[in-house]
Amino acid sequence: MDAILWFKRDLRLFDHPALALAGQSDGRVLPLYVVEPGYWAQPDTSGRQWNFSAECLTDLRAACAAQGAPLLVLVGDAVEVLADLCRAHGITRIVSHEETGNGWTYARDRRVAAWAAANGVAWDEVPQSGVVRRLNHRDGWSARRDRFLRAPQVCAAAARLDTFGEDPGAIPTAADLGLAPDPCPGRQAGGRGAALSLLGGFLTERGQGYRAAMSSPLAGEWACSRLSPHLALGALSGREASQAAGARQREVRGSRDGWAGSLKSFQSRLAWRDHFMQKLEDEPALEHRCLHSAYEGLRPRDPDPVRLAAWEAGETGIPFVDACMRYLNHTGWLNFRMRSMLVAVASYHLWLDWRVTGLHLARAFTDYEPGIHWSQMQMQSGTTGMNTVRIYNPVKQGHDQDPDGVFTRRWLPELAEVPDRHLQTPWTWEGAGRLLDRRYPAPIIDVQAAARAARDKVWGVRKGGAFRDEAQRIVHKHASRKDSVGHFVNDRAPRKRTKAQDDRQGSFGF
Repeated sequence: MDAILWFKRDLRLFDHPALALAGQSDGRVLPLYVVEPGYWAQPDTSGRQWNFSAECLTDLRAACAAQGAPLLVLVGDAVEVLADLCRAHGITRIVSHEETGNGWTYARDRRVAAWAAANGVAWDEVPQSGVVRRLNHRDGWSARRDRFLRAPQVCAAAARLDTFGEDPGAIPTAADLGLAPDPCPGRQAGGRGAALSLLGGFLTERGQGYRAAMSSPLAGEWACSRLSPHLALGALSGREASQAAGARQREVRGSRDGWAGSLKSFQSRLAWRDHFMQKLEDEPALEHRCLHSAYEGLRPRDPDPVRLAAWEAGETGIPFVDACMRYLNHTGWLNFRMRSMLVAVASYHLWLDWRVTGLHLARAFTDYEPGIHWSQMQMQSGTTGMNTVRIYNPVKQGHDQDPDGVFTRRWLPELAEVPDRHLQTPWTWEGAGRLLDRRYPAPIIDVQAAARAARDKVWGVRKGGAFRDEAQRIVHKHASRKDSVGHFVNDRAPRKRTKAQDDRQGSFGF
């Protein structure tokens, strides 16, 4: 039976269960990617994301051609494109991977399912990660996820790719899709070749100091795997990354040179990646609604426009915050600790709603993965009801993570003349009068006073039996259980965690 292989966030041919399933019959397989203008009009998408995707598609098109037929890239509504192809070629089967995307893709998949059922087309969706559909609780989830990651990688070399005479189509530009100009000169390159190069470099050289360096925006740029955008688009599967890391772990077993600990941390973060994606899979509404209902209305839904604009542009007057935001806007990437700090400062010190700030960060992240992103936005904003409230002190973070001021000075050249001891608090410098609100803004909030006010408001919500009852229901459905990788612990409220433990729990930008 002929089939359409519908690519989504799985832009590779290796370890591709959907391709393997489509190729099991004697029929031909039409490799298809649908560029959906409706998706790229959503407020969480950006030109940098599309440009990365286009590079992945170019790479995938060449890989498909080498296996029999180039990737077919068509622009339009997915239901209409699939219906036209099925009707034109008598195809009655579609195969794809399960997708845990944003609310728009969820609604699109429901439309595709309804159309397929009404028109006698079989649509087979198969897992490509440790995320499990239709869970009611997390008991046993870790073991299921680990079994998937340990299973042999899928070979699909026998699949007969064919375009059925269709024109493969041009891969559109960001401008073709109506996306706003989005200069991102430091953006990572897309494509499987780039992903494999990063994986190899991380496992043999860069990753040795990963555990110690991941918190630093300066050292983390080199020591982190930088695989997150490739995992988000599926140029590399999580199973490939995990098994490659496992092979390297066996090679370095017993060594005392840092490799064993760093690789263990990397495996842990791969596991946390699936854990946070599972949350959105289980509760799609968490993209739009506080996980714990008591936090609805705590922050104004209409944000202070001055504070929001200053935070987005890296102009808050808090040097380390601004340096991190400018770096992110320039590169599309930031290490986990600094991502968490940006969210915390926006949510607590600036008292901005996570749904609004989350859209800016979604657009800024080349590695935007909705399941991770919205789960983490809520976790770092303190709206889950089960996580410890973590209010980062951005001045202290600047001293701790950039003690020599190299990172801050690189991204805030306006502060060149500020002495080191005043770099993170230029308002305390005797020369502040000729700097602040002239070449660099004065701080838009009092850091300590804003943190105290936020702490009182957030913890004030947590009182009472009704709050605890709902929190326990959330824990039962979403909280992690002890896992074989050794870093899963229940993320329920009373247990306090250090920021170093939070780094190991991170799934952003690893």
